[in-house]
Amino acid sequence: MELTVIVLITALLFAWALVSARLQQADLTAPIVFTAVGAALAWSGLVSGPSPLASITPVVEVTLVWVLFSDAARLPLQQLRRDVSRYVRLLGVGLPLTIVFGWALAAWFFPQFGFWLALLVGAALAPTDAALGIPVVTNPAVPSRIRQLITVESGLNDGIATPVVMLAIAGAAAAAGLESAEGPGSAAMELLIGAGVGAAAGAAGGWLLQLARRRGTATEDFAGIGVLALSLLSYSAALAVGGNGFVAAFCAGLAFGTCAGERGPAELAFVEQMSGLVSLLVWLAFGAITVPIMLEHSLPLTIAYAVLSLTVVRMLPVALASIGAGLDRKTVLFVGWFGPRGLASLVFALLALEALGPVSDQAVAVIAATVLLSVLAHGFSAAPLAARYGRAAAAAGPEPGGPVPVSPAPARGLSRMHIHPPHFRSKRSRP
Repeated sequence: MELTVIVLITALLFAWALVSARLQQADLTAPIVFTAVGAALAWSGLVSGPSPLASITPVVEVTLVWVLFSDAARLPLQQLRRDVSRYVRLLGVGLPLTIVFGWALAAWFFPQFGFWLALLVGAALAPTDAALGIPVVTNPAVPSRIRQLITVESGLNDGIATPVVMLAIAGAAAAAGLESAEGPGSAAMELLIGAGVGAAAGAAGGWLLQLARRRGTATEDFAGIGVLALSLLSYSAALAVGGNGFVAAFCAGLAFGTCAGERGPAELAFVEQMSGLVSLLVWLAFGAITVPIMLEHSLPLTIAYAVLSLTVVRMLPVALASIGAGLDRKTVLFVGWFGPRGLASLVFALLALEALGPVSDQAVAVIAATVLLSVLAHGFSAAPLAARYGRAAAAAGPEPGGPVPVSPAPARGLSRMHIHPPHFRSKRSRP
């Protein structure tokens, strides 16, 4: 039975490579397709309930490591000074408010959660995923500063939210009296150790790689593999000394991006390709494991929370953080809406399920419902709303301050869509 599942999954991956561009033109993104296939596998009985969780947990953990590392390393922090106040507002004001609002709403809707599980829901659903809004961040009609703002926010908020999620999981485990529960105090110490180890590993790795390039001792063909190993090194080294590996991976990415020089972003390509591959498997696991749990707990309050999480809980903090930032109402609404919940949120849910077991079922159901609704709502609305906002922005005149170079958005298994690709023009339109 397991061999049959492997055959189906590998065949699906190859099929996606063949027809992904066609499906995405119909707004069928990789998360939609692979989540649906995972749910179908669970429905057919080929996989059942949370039983495959133990085998998929290493994949989930490695996925989060690569996502945190590449998201942090890819951002050109030295080039973001012109709009630094907007980034600080979204990450320093908007993100904490989103966590607090999400936690308060979860505590109100689901009092049985207690403090820690409610915090888990609020923190796990705070990070955004620009990969689910590729038509937004790659559409040149959307002003470059707004595309950069959305990309930078999604690149950093998952790493910032990770410590809160880890603390919430540790607190929930201690509150439930689970074996080997360390409690939030020990978890906080692990976070500090992980941050120090990760920053040291990333800085040293970036500096050594840049030195090796200058001296001609490193080949370009192997540089990407070296960076991939560096991300795993930061994670495993932190675990070896009692630190948190996920925070280490994020801090290592930040340090590597700062110290690796101009060639650093190009050498992340291999890490992003690998994370794109495993992210497809995580979306499939999401459909197979958490969607059935969601359906078992599909209470009206769960759906209501998902809707409010994607609207009020996200958009109100963005509006509050944008006061005085020089953004008009349409832009604030646009940025607020395009905060899709994606890979980071479902990885947090799977990690919570692995650490807490049935204790976290209903909290995982809330996270799963929100992510699933986001995949559909943002997946289908990204292209038309980006085009509409782009037309409105063009009618308002040139972009204030001039355009800025936009760092590439993470693909994570999603082809970077372009507007009207030439090889898909109909034969009639060809000269």
